[in-house]
Amino acid sequence: MSRSEEAIPVNFSATIRQAGHVSVVEVSGTLTSLESGALSNSIAQLLKDGRKQILLNLRGLTYLDSSGIGDLVRTYMSVIKRGGEMKVVGLTDKVEEILKITQLYQVFQEFQDERSALQSFPHNANKSKVVLEFVRPNKN
Repeated sequence: MSRSEEAIPVNFSATIRQAGHVSVVEVSGTLTSLESGALSNSIAQLLKDGRKQILLNLRGLTYLDSSGIGDLVRTYMSVIKRGGEMKVVGLTDKVEEILKITQLYQVFQEFQDERSALQSFPHNANKSKVVLEFVRPNKN
């Protein structure tokens, strides 16, 4: 087998577990052009199963490149378009720096620990959310 025919190992895994009504996706390894689509595929299956409250635990994510950033953004947009929520926890210094450079830290709601992130999700996924509320001032 020549060098160009050698299989390149993929260094990415996403482990999914349920914490009440929230799907916690524990990501580890790298998210690059080699692994691009792996995260979106995992999240797409959750959405297909009606799981719309998603917490990405990125504690094990060691590196992401522009393809990985694109995968994160596509994943986030697909969750939002389906009326869901996606939040992140466990950013390493390197990943946090990449999100700051790309200004994506403003998009992803980040939490310091998993417990506070889980508590930030509505407890009843079937409750409707007030998106915009008009309040009429009292006339005295």
